[in-house]
Amino acid sequence: MSHHANKLEVNDNNNNNNNNVDIEAANKWLTNADLFAETEGFLTEIQDQVILTRNYKNYKKYILKLPDTDELCRRCGKESETIQHITAACEQLEPTEYVERHDGLAKIIHQKLEEAAELIEAKSPYYKYTPANVLENENFKLYWNRSILTDKTIPFNRPDITFKDKKTNNTFLIDIAVPNTHNLIKTITDKQKSTKNWQ
Repeated sequence: MSHHANKLEVNDNNNNNNNNVDIEAANKWLTNADLFAETEGFLTEIQDQVILTRNYKNYKKYILKLPDTDELCRRCGKESETIQHITAACEQLEPTEYVERHDGLAKIIHQKLEEAAELIEAKSPYYKYTPANVLENENFKLYWNRSILTDKTIPFNRPDITFKDKKTNNTFLIDIAVPNTHNLIKTITDKQKSTKNWQ
């Protein structure tokens, strides 16, 4: 592991001192992702929060005695432009960038399930992958972003992925979230509320 990855891991541990974070799993990508040095360096800057956001510029004005700077987000203009705000709290980024990030992660999970269940023969790179709405063989059935039909109306009846093991008759409803450390607890609580009727 490189110097940057060690530093990232230390900072990640300091930011996630709660019982809802599996620290080992959260840091696994540091050793298994095969990152370019430039990418690893950029991620270190994000973890250390030294990316040139307006909030960071405002912080620098006190140290470097720079003239006053506006620290409000350039997109929404409502909140301080911090790393946390940019990655998970800007209302202007929510309908586009956050949805794209969410769907990108969901596609990777869908593809891994598809491969594990032998529902497809040819593998494509994750960034080119487009999930089929329904995939099925004699053992498994896999749905992408499909509403669940029930005998009573329930809200939030559209998980990201539905995976059925036909042999055991078990169905797994997979709903994905991509929170940041500052909104992790709220995201978990919201997901638990929205999926409580799935049981």
